[in-house]
Amino acid sequence: MSQTTGPAKPTGSTTSRTVLARAPLGRWRSVDLVTAAVLGVAFGVVFWGWGVLYHVIDPAFAAFRPAAGLVSGVWLLPAVVGALVVRRPGAALLTEMLAATVEMLLGSAWASGVLVSGAIQGLGVEIAVALFLWRRWSLGVAVLGGVLAGVLEALYENVVYYGGEWAPAWQAAYVGLFALSGAVVAGLGGWALVRALARTGALQRFPAGAEHRARARA
Repeated sequence: MSQTTGPAKPTGSTTSRTVLARAPLGRWRSVDLVTAAVLGVAFGVVFWGWGVLYHVIDPAFAAFRPAAGLVSGVWLLPAVVGALVVRRPGAALLTEMLAATVEMLLGSAWASGVLVSGAIQGLGVEIAVALFLWRRWSLGVAVLGGVLAGVLEALYENVVYYGGEWAPAWQAAYVGLFALSGAVVAGLGGWALVRALARTGALQRFPAGAEHRARARA
């Protein structure tokens, strides 16, 4: 496990540069593992609270059940944020799985089923960043990750939970609304959260922190 602390050199223009994780990408630093763990635990607590709130607001979707997809992007946030901060293969999956595990241990209404969802959601974001070979970390990539994670999770839920209850049109609507929430809440929201964390100085040892310093100097 590498002990080097700095990110790789930036690529791109002065004002829109992308900073990559230091190569080799598969060699995680201690700070990468610790940060992914901290993010996972923090989001796991958020998941637990959101799960409680979700069941409170659930009756609001009684007339059109697929509309619940509009508020489901919250579940995808750890994968997007973990990927944008650590920028190594597996970061999205690890952060999402840790969050799901903490949620389960705190007492999720979905019990161990959250672990399956966590794996699927993390995989969606992993696919998005892998498409660009872990070399692009823009808002567009974050949004794509949220969309793919939302689509995969909605398809899974349609098969496991709603296949015998909903008409195909409702299932398709759920996929679309979940993807929209993934794009806005997880993609845009996760990207904005990482930039906000960078402004506080919390990500000094990560590429997002280096990007913030570059923007400040521009």
